[in-house]
Amino acid sequence: MGTRLAGLLLKETIQFLRDRVMLFLILWLYTVEIVICTLALSFEIEDMPLAVVDLDRTPASREIIDSFIVTEPFALAGYLASAAEATSWLQSGRARVALVIPKGLQRDLARGDTPALQLLLDGTNSNVAAQARGYALQIVGRYQSRHSIENVPAAGAQPVVRVWYNPDRTYTSFMVLSMVAVAALMVGVIYPAASIVREKETGTIEQLRVTPISIMELFVAKTFPTLVMGLLAVFPSLLIVWWFGVPMRGSLLLFLALTGLFLLSAIAIGVLVAAISRTQQQALLLSFFGLFPMMFLSGTLAPVESMPEALQTLSLASPLRHYMDVILGVFLKGAGLTDLWPQAVTLIAIGVPLFATATYIFTKRSA
Repeated sequence: MGTRLAGLLLKETIQFLRDRVMLFLILWLYTVEIVICTLALSFEIEDMPLAVVDLDRTPASREIIDSFIVTEPFALAGYLASAAEATSWLQSGRARVALVIPKGLQRDLARGDTPALQLLLDGTNSNVAAQARGYALQIVGRYQSRHSIENVPAAGAQPVVRVWYNPDRTYTSFMVLSMVAVAALMVGVIYPAASIVREKETGTIEQLRVTPISIMELFVAKTFPTLVMGLLAVFPSLLIVWWFGVPMRGSLLLFLALTGLFLLSAIAIGVLVAAISRTQQQALLLSFFGLFPMMFLSGTLAPVESMPEALQTLSLASPLRHYMDVILGVFLKGAGLTDLWPQAVTLIAIGVPLFATATYIFTKRSA
């Protein structure tokens, strides 16, 4: 058995290394694709076009306007004469936010009154509008604190907020790590599925079946190159993560070990797809049929906690969800095996039944 398996592993490794297109695609997914997606899929607001209607035209109103336009979330799109004109700009898309400062602002502030500022938001993208509203409230709150006429601090406890693990609260750290996880999932699922089905289409799988090679040996041989290449491809992706300024606070060896478990779970999905499919087109369609739900249910695009309870339960079957806990825990939190062993056990619990099911289907169809 050892000699047969060694020969089969050598054959699969040589075949894998000769596939230059696949090697290029794997390197692309783990490097360029991560950079593009991280830069393009950021949900942080920057340079949102801001239209200003200043009906007061006083130093106080100019100070408020400066407070908005010097911050990253907003960029001045233009000064307008009326709120109706601001509405027109929002309608046409020339502005996403409009700030209307009423007449008499400085006079009301001098009297100790609280004037009302109007903020018009383009709510077609509710997430962006909500973030813009939050930034605007923070800016106005800071302005009020600077010009408060009551210098006596309020009685009672004062909260002191500390943000752990990502003190700058940037979305880049989360996005670049999630793209590394997605790249590993895609490579682990697609290549084994395409490789085994290609053997079916060319007829070489039948030649292998008449040899003493068992189904399990065939699956191991198909799994090994993908696993090794997936682990090696992690290292250039680590350079990308470092380039984005994301620290690794945990153990590199633990990260590689748990990445290996995740890749085995992803490869098991690919092997199951190959056992069901008869052509490469079917294999690719089935792969993407499963990839997108796993991505959407993993927490990479939306928090799992915000999903309906039924989908939260369904997401537990996605290995990507558990690997996201691993990669975020190792990099940002410095988590160890004592913290991540439930994810490791879950990845094994997902991978083993999938391999067993694929073996059963493949053996039954080959009989």
